[in-house]
Amino acid sequence: MKFNCNKSEIIEAINTAQKGVTGKSTMTILQGLYLKAIDGEITLIGSDRDISIETKFNALVEEGGSLVLDSRLFGEIVRRLPNSDIYFKTTENNTLEIICNKSKFNIVYMNSDEYPELPFVNEELSLNINQEILKNMIRGTIFAIAQEETRPILTGVLFEIKSNTLNMVALDGYRLALKKSAIDNDDEIRVVIPGKTLNEVSKIMEEGDKNVNISFTKNHILFNIENTKIVSILLSGEFIKYSSIIPEEYSLKITANRSDLLSCIERASLLAKDGNTNLVRFDIGEDDLIITSNSQFGNVREEMSISLEGEPIKIAFNSKYLIDVLKIMDEDEIVLEFTSPVSPCILKNKENDNCKYLILPVRLLNN
Repeated sequence: MKFNCNKSEIIEAINTAQKGVTGKSTMTILQGLYLKAIDGEITLIGSDRDISIETKFNALVEEGGSLVLDSRLFGEIVRRLPNSDIYFKTTENNTLEIICNKSKFNIVYMNSDEYPELPFVNEELSLNINQEILKNMIRGTIFAIAQEETRPILTGVLFEIKSNTLNMVALDGYRLALKKSAIDNDDEIRVVIPGKTLNEVSKIMEEGDKNVNISFTKNHILFNIENTKIVSILLSGEFIKYSSIIPEEYSLKITANRSDLLSCIERASLLAKDGNTNLVRFDIGEDDLIITSNSQFGNVREEMSISLEGEPIKIAFNSKYLIDVLKIMDEDEIVLEFTSPVSPCILKNKENDNCKYLILPVRLLNN
């Protein structure tokens, strides 16, 4: 193997492929990056078997070949080289020579024949979606996945297409996040994508008018993002029927300014340290909302104007769950719907019906 390339191009490729190297695999070969040079193109792959990321870039290839390099070491070396063209050449004793200006490294590589092949995904069943839309939908749901793996299916996000609408849903037992978008695809698709996969997809995608192509098999999903492919397992099992969880009716509705509400809750949460509940109390009146919190460090009281439909109510929440939702909602005016002090609260935009968030309250002693 012998090739040379610009430092910035290979650094971008390394940063992308390394997202697939999680260090969780017991296979030594998967601690490395697969590198292949052929016909003026370099391919880099990082994988932990659950997720594999392949990216390509152009280079001046004099002699083709493939090998596997320790991911961490290779990345650190290239990042610290001068900002100039870098020359790569295999030498004897399974060694790769790396030269940039007056810097020269010789590092041992592994046999690429031992590197697992990427799972094959038939790209006939596929759809295109705008990268910016998908990025926004991931951001609007990923925070609500379960962090503990006692119920593995809840560590992923439901990706559901029906009636030309894409629904993405995440829930962890205390809250639920639903984002939806119209899509030009009449297929019926229902799969659960691991949260860690969507995190990496979101980091690789760019904002703008470009599309990402998504393909499915029974067990895998493939994201095609320009010169990069991300192949991931799908989570097995039946996702909860989320529509039966979301209340259809409410007895109380308030309309509030999102940024004002967020600021009040963030300040109140500074003293919300009773155990691990981050408890804040809502006293919802006819024209105002009073938010309070108490702890051994003191107490806080916040007040803001609201528009109320229904009877006043007192209810409490984990402030973190409210803050997570309010930070990612995108309208100035939002709606909160309540049924009782012990029933879930629904948050949604006032104008655009493209999201719903459900948060369970914390039961107060007097409730």
